[in-house]
Amino acid sequence: MVRQKKTMDGNNAAAWVSYAFTEVAGIYPITPSSPMADYVDQWSADGLKNIFGTRVKVAEMQSEAGAAGTVHGSLAAGALTTTYTASQGLLLMIPNMYKIAGELLPCVFHVSARCVASHALNIFGDHSDVYACRQTGFAMLAETNPQEVMDLGAVAHLASIKGRVPFINFFDGFRTSHEIQKIEVWDFADLKEMVDMDAVDAFRRRALNPEHPVMRGSHENGDIFFQHREACNEYYDKLPAVVEEYMDKVNAKLGTDYKLFNYYGAPDAENVIVAMGSICDVAEEVIDYLLAQGEKVGLVKVRLYRPFSVEKLCEAIPATCRKIAVLDRTKEPGSIGEPLFLDVVAALAATGRNDIRVTGGRYGLGSKDTPPASIFAVYEELAKDAPKAHFTLGINDDVTYLSLEEKPAPATAAEGTIECKFWGLGGDGTVGANKDSIKIIGDHTDKFVQAYFQYDSKKTGGITISHLRFGDKPIKSPYYINKADFVACHNPPTLKKASAWSTTSSPAACSSSTASGILTRWNAISPARRSAISRRTTSAFTRSTPLIWR
Repeated sequence: MVRQKKTMDGNNAAAWVSYAFTEVAGIYPITPSSPMADYVDQWSADGLKNIFGTRVKVAEMQSEAGAAGTVHGSLAAGALTTTYTASQGLLLMIPNMYKIAGELLPCVFHVSARCVASHALNIFGDHSDVYACRQTGFAMLAETNPQEVMDLGAVAHLASIKGRVPFINFFDGFRTSHEIQKIEVWDFADLKEMVDMDAVDAFRRRALNPEHPVMRGSHENGDIFFQHREACNEYYDKLPAVVEEYMDKVNAKLGTDYKLFNYYGAPDAENVIVAMGSICDVAEEVIDYLLAQGEKVGLVKVRLYRPFSVEKLCEAIPATCRKIAVLDRTKEPGSIGEPLFLDVVAALAATGRNDIRVTGGRYGLGSKDTPPASIFAVYEELAKDAPKAHFTLGINDDVTYLSLEEKPAPATAAEGTIECKFWGLGGDGTVGANKDSIKIIGDHTDKFVQAYFQYDSKKTGGITISHLRFGDKPIKSPYYINKADFVACHNPPTLKKASAWSTTSSPAACSSSTASGILTRWNAISPARRSAISRRTTSAFTRSTPLIWR
């Protein structure tokens, strides 16, 4: 099946695939999920029809709690309903999530996973919000990049309709939700072909109707509550097979190989990472490099996190595996390990794989960057006779000394990839211009593209760094550019910062913008910095209206 290619971010992909299956959207904006609801609202206003031939009815509420209540009520009335949220917004929905799951109402919450405030507020990405929902009864499906959000977002909706279990469909906030790539887009007709319309009709027949009264939301005492609570077991036991069925249908249409747990690496790997989310693409890059060096390493990508299939996880792990590092993007103070780590340990014990040593690592909290150097460090630790039982990546832990030493890493990005960094100020147009630029390259050439925009929580007025990549091969590099071929400084004071030039390749091209005179700006930089820039660049550009100097 040939699909149209478009350049978009993960939020756009999630909104597009969800629109097809949605009749009502109960929404309330929260960073970084707001664009999903915004897209849906725009398309509805423009008259776009879903697979049922209707426009999505959008209801914006006073809070996430109100949005979740809207979702619950709309589902009870027989309308397929969706919402979009993250972080504290998702936590405000938890009371209704228990009810939605307990009543076996099919729906999907699309979540751009974001850090939950603890010692400080952080608006960026990790998995602490989705992990907090493990007990609600929602199934959980994870994606790695915008293409997977497009492809597997459909699986979440399809499996929920047939399996009657609500889903959290999640991907990394900012790193995936705001990362722009050129991806293949679903045609709604292809999605409609896969829907179990009998299950849709059965869902509608269960709707509250004054002509056919039923009792919902009853009160039960201890004599029967426990008995009834166990009645949902069969739905959760069957759900992994339902998800697998729809993954197979997607694979048949697209030629992909999506599974509940996907393995990547050497078939006889001894050291294996288990993880979910965007870090999997970083790990794949490193694995490709290490396999070329003769190393026996691998990766298990977790897609269906809940219900957790012990059997399918163990099938994905090579028989030769001796050590596993489970990487969690959250911290649970006081626990003997993070959630995914505990699940993997329990799964191996249940299947008798006691020959495998399992270690647990934390990474990426609050969008802390996880470059290839971090993955190299994990495999180096696994290669030791006695690896650390628990560790952290990407930081210098000078309190409990759990951090792994990270060394300068070789370039692992696809050969021929051009990498560019643009420094600017929030609100100065640099990010917007770069979004337009990468979409022009993606939509009007055969190049593969990737763009990510780094900024602090001050947003307008704060420093922004745009990371743009393009090339002739697929790009699997969800981390900051650390070896730029081109650096632009649209914020003149940045010229004085060593960090603006420390990541340039040698040689590289650089440019800057300035409202003051060219020589004035150049002379304002220290002699040592001017020398460093000269050594690291083959050409330099400074724009000063109307003169251009090279």
